[in-house]
Amino acid sequence: MKIKNLFFTALFTASFFSVQAQNTLAEIWATEGTIPVPESVFYSATDKILYVAQIDGKAGEKDGKGAIGKVGLDGKVIDLNWVSGLNAPKGMGRLGSKFYVADVTDIVEIDFKSGKILKKYPVEESKFLNDLTIDSKGNIYVSDSDTHKVHLLKDGKVSTYYETLTRPNGLLAIGSDLLILDSGSLIKLDANKKPTTIAEGLDKSTDGIEEVKPGEYIVSCWAGVIYYVKSDGSKELMLDTKAAGSNTADIGYDARKKIVYVPTFLKNSVVAYQLK
Repeated sequence: MKIKNLFFTALFTASFFSVQAQNTLAEIWATEGTIPVPESVFYSATDKILYVAQIDGKAGEKDGKGAIGKVGLDGKVIDLNWVSGLNAPKGMGRLGSKFYVADVTDIVEIDFKSGKILKKYPVEESKFLNDLTIDSKGNIYVSDSDTHKVHLLKDGKVSTYYETLTRPNGLLAIGSDLLILDSGSLIKLDANKKPTTIAEGLDKSTDGIEEVKPGEYIVSCWAGVIYYVKSDGSKELMLDTKAAGSNTADIGYDARKKIVYVPTFLKNSVVAYQLK
């Protein structure tokens, strides 16, 4: 009987720890700390470049100091001012030849080849536009953390898509669903805007979200933690840099190589991690 109990105890312990250590992040490289307040990273598979939104000031101020820079996949800075004259740029997305960025109270449209600002779409009564995502139909969604809303840019017109949230930030459009990170929770809106809470109990500074495979996501939190989250509500802490004072803001992700790109905000660098 004792041998049997020991066997099941050992089996349970091994199973428990294998689940806890299922996914890990191993640092590959870090840029020099010369990027002025990097808030978001967009990985472009097309030209194999990282586009980095730089606040270079306060996150909600219209000071004209913001920019979008280019960083190579080897961690070398290419150009910190690919797009300049922004305010406090955050979430980014690409649609054909156009590049879009959330910039305090505007959705800014940029020519992807030249980096020239083409147009700005004001979001009425917005205060703190944060993340941005684009669905397969070309609809552009942007979160406003201060007014607790998600807005939609469609056919050149901006409207309020969803509200009554707590403090929405990270967005990810998948098929007809829209995933929203809202102050420690991951919420899914279906095509009829019916909300379903996928996961709860994350750090309340939830920031960026990327899909690893259907129903499995990497979620970053500004405070300095990154989770692996599944649609069954389970969550796994993969990285905690709070003690080092390093933030983990709006991440980028190379799905083919499984590399996570993390903007460290006040540490002024981008760090690449291998997802294992």
